[in-house]
Amino acid sequence: MARVGGIDLPANKRVEIALTYIYGIGRSLSQMILNSVGVPMDKKVKDLSEDEIARIREVIDRGSVEVNGRVVEFKIEGDLRREIQANIKRLMSIGCYRGIRHRRGLPVRGQRTRTNARTRKGPRRGIGIKKKK
Repeated sequence: MARVGGIDLPANKRVEIALTYIYGIGRSLSQMILNSVGVPMDKKVKDLSEDEIARIREVIDRGSVEVNGRVVEFKIEGDLRREIQANIKRLMSIGCYRGIRHRRGLPVRGQRTRTNARTRKGPRRGIGIKKKK
């Protein structure tokens, strides 16, 4: 089992898919990383050599990959989560519409709330049972 970016990659999956288990790395970024280090995408994680794992780890730790002469920078795991939380906190502190929606626990991106907003709003709160005389 290979450990990259603080995450244990699943041994029986293709490297292209296994890298997506790291928060902040999707399929396209995974493909860019593998192309830059010269590892075939269809290779399984358990079949990687120590040298290939070290090259992948080095690119991910650096936080940038060069593709077609262009440098693509990225953040993963803790840094990315911290940045997202800071952005949400900033929106709430300036009191903009999106910040207010975050603060109230309502959908932020324009979804309807009359029905279907249960994930953000939580379970239904009933009106209450009428008292018997």
